[in-house]
Amino acid sequence: MTKYSPNTARTEIPSDLAHRIVTGVLTAKGCPRDIAHQVADHLIDADRSGVESHGVWRILPYADYYDSGYLRADARPELRQNDRGAWLVNGQGGIGIPAMSLAVRSVIDHARASGLAAIALEDVGHTGRLGAYAEEAARAGCLLIIIGGGGRKDWRLVAPYGGRKALMSTNPYAIGIPGGNHGPVIVDFATSAAAAGWVYGARIAGAQLPEGVIIDRDGHPSTDPEAYFNGGAILTAGGPKGYALSVAAEMIAEAMLGPVRTECNWLMLALDCSLYQTPTRMQEIAEEILDELRTCPPAPGFDSVEVPGEREAHARARNADRPVSLPTATWTQIAALAATLKLNLD
Repeated sequence: MTKYSPNTARTEIPSDLAHRIVTGVLTAKGCPRDIAHQVADHLIDADRSGVESHGVWRILPYADYYDSGYLRADARPELRQNDRGAWLVNGQGGIGIPAMSLAVRSVIDHARASGLAAIALEDVGHTGRLGAYAEEAARAGCLLIIIGGGGRKDWRLVAPYGGRKALMSTNPYAIGIPGGNHGPVIVDFATSAAAAGWVYGARIAGAQLPEGVIIDRDGHPSTDPEAYFNGGAILTAGGPKGYALSVAAEMIAEAMLGPVRTECNWLMLALDCSLYQTPTRMQEIAEEILDELRTCPPAPGFDSVEVPGEREAHARARNADRPVSLPTATWTQIAALAATLKLNLD
């Protein structure tokens, strides 16, 4: 499920070694060991899920964020209410994965207690793969919606539809809901043509990108990630549709939630699905819908019709005992970082 060019050289890394390196780098930078383990688990799960853009390679920019002071290594997220009674998780300027995990556990508990709940996140760094949190809520019987944005001033990555200058962030969305016999339905996407991680990761890997992801500084299409870094921009997903969703995310995450500190602000909404259907009945109806989609005759060039979220679940099952596959150039940089920090690679 990679977006990198197929001739990109790769190296397979035992998952326990990958986990030790990620944990070792983070603790060397000052992260508490429990947070380092949580982040390592999340990144490896992303790779096993086939979402390489949010996988182990992320340890390279994370290390840079700590070195530059962009992220606080010793931060722990804090759950609180504001003076209007709204619940928020403040990430304290740290990595966003533990903050998002705290938020999803809290919003599930509140939704089960009152039927419908909302929680915002502020002052958080990179939050990892959103689909992981949507899966957690869906398996707990909730509909979950996550919307992120507001980072446009520091993260000008995406050109507005019809423009050629990067002005917006990737403004991701995720939706999770209990599904049929094969688990929940998970929608996890950036409003850009690809997550920024694919573009940054392609540069490190020395890989080309698919057509339709980026433009150069003059607005011309390109597959070379350097064109983006030389003043280009990522395109919106689906043209005006991705752009419209991105603008909505900016209104929610910045205009409503307030000025952004660190990477993005986030809004998380959860609804207890049992308000409308028993879990058993909902699964029966869902499976009827989803089975019809799966059995649709595939169009030329496709092997089958897939259900959102099932591809990642199947990839996790398939990759559970397999090593992590990284572009060789990326692994070389990770190994060099580990050596600089005198981490044991044996």
